[in-house]
Amino acid sequence: MDSSQEVRSGGAILANEREDTCPKNSYGLKRFSTAEATVILRENGKMREKTLTMDTLNPQVKAVEYAVRGPIVTKAGDIERGLQQGQKHPFTEVIKANIGDSHAMGQKPITFLRQVVALCSFPELLNSSSFPEDAKQRARRILQGCGGQSLGSYSASQGVDCIRQDVAVYIEQRDKGVPADWDNIYLTTGASDGISILKMLVSGQGRSRSGVMIPIPQYPLYSAAISELEAVQINYYLDEDNCWALDINELHRAYQAAKEHCHPRVICIINPGNPTGQVQSRKCIEDVLHFAYEENLFVMSDEVYQDNVYSPDLQFHSFKKVLYEMGPEYFNTVELASFHSTSKGYSGECGFRGGYMEVLNLDLEVKAQLVKLLSVRLCPPVSGQAAMDVIVNPPLPHEPSYLQFHKEKSAVLGALAEKAQVTEQTLNTVPGIKCNPVQGAMYAFPRIFIPPRAVEEAKSLGMSPDMMYCLRLLEETGICLVPGSGFGQREGTYHFRMTILPTTEKLKVLLEKLRDFHIKFLKEYASLEEPKR
Repeated sequence: MDSSQEVRSGGAILANEREDTCPKNSYGLKRFSTAEATVILRENGKMREKTLTMDTLNPQVKAVEYAVRGPIVTKAGDIERGLQQGQKHPFTEVIKANIGDSHAMGQKPITFLRQVVALCSFPELLNSSSFPEDAKQRARRILQGCGGQSLGSYSASQGVDCIRQDVAVYIEQRDKGVPADWDNIYLTTGASDGISILKMLVSGQGRSRSGVMIPIPQYPLYSAAISELEAVQINYYLDEDNCWALDINELHRAYQAAKEHCHPRVICIINPGNPTGQVQSRKCIEDVLHFAYEENLFVMSDEVYQDNVYSPDLQFHSFKKVLYEMGPEYFNTVELASFHSTSKGYSGECGFRGGYMEVLNLDLEVKAQLVKLLSVRLCPPVSGQAAMDVIVNPPLPHEPSYLQFHKEKSAVLGALAEKAQVTEQTLNTVPGIKCNPVQGAMYAFPRIFIPPRAVEEAKSLGMSPDMMYCLRLLEETGICLVPGSGFGQREGTYHFRMTILPTTEKLKVLLEKLRDFHIKFLKEYASLEEPKR
């Protein structure tokens, strides 16, 4: 077809019509809006129905929900673009406290990590005197493990061998000598990719359909994956009155109730917690592992916040270490997948999409099937693998980069600990808000009192009360939070999740605006009922 007789609208090429009124693009083709194209097609009897519509869309895709990037975040983006175009609002910026994206909130990269990845990406820099020798040594080792000594080559589906070996050494050191086999290490595209191991655990129909136990509140990745796989979601509730601790009696209750309609096969734990910020005690972890052993459950332990523990009287306990300490009967039998990531901790390198999972006690034939499944996506980003290597193989005290690395790491974690305390203390001064201690991770998940009149109004609008609350907060203050209903919560309670990642100055502004908004909100919907503390 001659280009002078073509019209492009979206991806369609139409007969050249109405050429006198239509503008041209840089290729000399006529531009039609979607509406204009539809009119022309109808006039020429060429209207074609779309193959993919909401009626033909996979129903499991429609069932997937991910509140962290849900409608409020979309609305925040619209407002932000409006501000840039000169639209007037009662605020000058949108403060996005909805997602754990450290660098987007102003955190500076860890110098050593960026040096190693830069050297791997552009090996000519290995000849530069601007880079320390310990960074060069790591880069050379990583590049030697890459095809053609290039970060641009595919790696093995499980990841670059030397990086997997470094992960195993890191785990052994973290767990004070508990053995780690690098053949059980799989590098992933962030921790989210590893959690797709759920695919292997879902089978059966009707009452034999696989059930997956997840904490409530939970990170919506889990409920989304369960929906996509058509598995059965089994909720077990964390104890809000006991700082979101895990209650073994609640696990038994949820398990027994679920057995009536599905086959529980998996239990997921997030420690430290997202969105709840708790650090589970060693006893809690031992109780969970004993429960999984007794009920023959596969354990998935999300440990991406293992470096983010702020309470001085608490520490992170890995599920693997506790399992080992329970003895060989447990350590050699309980199937456990644990996850870590470059996105959290002190590095906050979300964009590199680096991560790993360690899988214990997998049946050998099933292990081959896991490798097959991973091979379908070829390999995780090799630059992300290199970033993960730095996190598990940081500078040692005798190396030239150690002092700067230690200073930067301590500064990040120290600032987060301070902001965790400021957030908890400030929120607890607001009538009608109760916030548990932010022991770890990157979030506060306070309970908010919403007056009955506001609850009724939200229901009349077809939305959850905390969704209406967060929407109003965004529209009136520019603060973007995620309603608790997106994570799950006990009936009749309302929450929101906010990150503690903004700079200290911006966080204080956020908390002050939030306090003023909440007090105004309570007055607007005042009732005889007192706010619940």
